[in-house]
Amino acid sequence: MLSELVQWYNSVLVPIYDSLLLNKKQVPMPKIDVGKIWSLNYRLLMSVITSVAPDITELGLETKELFVLAEVDAHPHPAELAGVLSMPKPTVTMYVKRLEAAGFLRREIDGADLRRHRLILTPEGRKTMARGLALLSNAFGARLARLNSAQQSELATLLEKLS
Repeated sequence: MLSELVQWYNSVLVPIYDSLLLNKKQVPMPKIDVGKIWSLNYRLLMSVITSVAPDITELGLETKELFVLAEVDAHPHPAELAGVLSMPKPTVTMYVKRLEAAGFLRREIDGADLRRHRLILTPEGRKTMARGLALLSNAFGARLARLNSAQQSELATLLEKLS
């Protein structure tokens, strides 16, 4: 009886299994349009930023200045900021001067390297940054609310894998 079962398995199931594997390999996967995914992601981010830009302006900031403020704690040197934010160094210098004039930032000589300046958020800069980031967060949250909780969780997992 056992030998008959093994024979049946080998003669019937193994060929079916092999056929499925072969067919699976032969079936082309649908081509993913990477450019479209990138474009959709970009459009989403830009729509969020654009929707809150007037409110950010009311805080006394340009949108890009908010991003500069948000990175100062982690990257306190202007050259680092330029790299992290993918901005030309002269552009970062212009934003730093404006943020300093507005009282959101201050520059200090870096104790570890007297040739460099270290940027520090002022209390007003930190408060303004928090308000601006809250505006972005709320606008993005409204977009996320279109997804159910399982979809939101899956999106978070996928974005973490891509980051």
